[in-house]
Amino acid sequence: MYKRHLQKKILKYSKEYPLLALVGPRQSGKTTLSKALFPKYKYVSFENIDVRNSAFEDPRGFLEDLGPKAILDEVQRVPDLFSYLQEIVDVNPEPGQYILTGSSHFLLIEKISQSLAGRIVTFKLYPLTFSELNNYSEDLNFESIYLKIYEKRKVISQQKLYEILWKGFYPRIYDRKLDSYKWYENYLFTYVERDVRSLLNVRNLKLFEQFLLLLASNSAQLINYTTFSNALGISIPTVKEWISLLETSGIIFILPPYFKNYSKRIIKTPKVYFVDTGLLCTLLRIRNVEQLKVHPQLGHIFETFIISECFKRFYNLGETPPLYFWRDQSQSEIDLIINYGSSSLPIEIKSSQTFNSNFKKNILSWMSLKDNQNDHGRIIYSGKNTLSKKGPISVVPWYFL
Repeated sequence: MYKRHLQKKILKYSKEYPLLALVGPRQSGKTTLSKALFPKYKYVSFENIDVRNSAFEDPRGFLEDLGPKAILDEVQRVPDLFSYLQEIVDVNPEPGQYILTGSSHFLLIEKISQSLAGRIVTFKLYPLTFSELNNYSEDLNFESIYLKIYEKRKVISQQKLYEILWKGFYPRIYDRKLDSYKWYENYLFTYVERDVRSLLNVRNLKLFEQFLLLLASNSAQLINYTTFSNALGISIPTVKEWISLLETSGIIFILPPYFKNYSKRIIKTPKVYFVDTGLLCTLLRIRNVEQLKVHPQLGHIFETFIISECFKRFYNLGETPPLYFWRDQSQSEIDLIINYGSSSLPIEIKSSQTFNSNFKKNILSWMSLKDNQNDHGRIIYSGKNTLSKKGPISVVPWYFL
């Protein structure tokens, strides 16, 4: 099992709250992590139909027989339990009584908001980060993500980068040494057949699969709802509903435009990113590393990787990722802006192995905007050398961050 960087936060808050929820996409490692952190807790999975029926028929009796100090896996499958859990922890608010996990975390969070507000702390667990995969130390604080440069880390070859992008970051692929392409095919089939069918009134699952493919071809790009609607013959509200489903189930995330009004001509349309590049490559029908190397979407896949890493690392600190992009109507764009509160860091992401001074152009343009007090930026690229470390815009190999 890989050490998950979220575990310190989970252990800390399990001593403060009676209920703790661990949610996220299927196969991200929630059950494995829960069992590892709470080995003495009883474990029940509501994927088991007998267990689920027992809880449905007599939820109060089920919880009384189970007792506290238990892990309730896929608990959203028995929604009646939430009210009884609320009753139990209101009578006895002792910390760390139940660990709740769920894949369809939008359902779980909805029930939490209704029944368990103030009694539960919720964490999101996504697939492995590059740091977790390589057993690097976790981020110490909010401000260190993509600010601190780890120049003592080993150099990662371009070939290895391609392999990482194609293979993705779901733990089971590495734990079991599985064929990643076949695993992702089965993952998509399970997701569409089980989650989509049960959560949306999608009569034509083939149409939803086509929607997934179209969305994959637009990763790291602006969302054009009208284009999706016209291409698939569905309404714009349906497009938005399907995107919301994918976002809340941990398949994609949305990057909003930068919120500070440094330019009134800013583009307000958000961008979409897949959380995992292995899943993205599978949807794009990239069957091996050699196909990835020459794929026209390679630059977008690399950008997806860098931004999704940042996204996951903030969640591993228990923080909501303060991530944005910037683009004005003249098409000047900055791929990623991290807002640290008192300051912001603009980042350009380039898959090129060779630095070009033009990479700095958009950051310099953004810095020169009226009332913008931020004077540092960063270029993340595929090269091997760190450049301009003491200058206003540093150039850093991706694996040093």
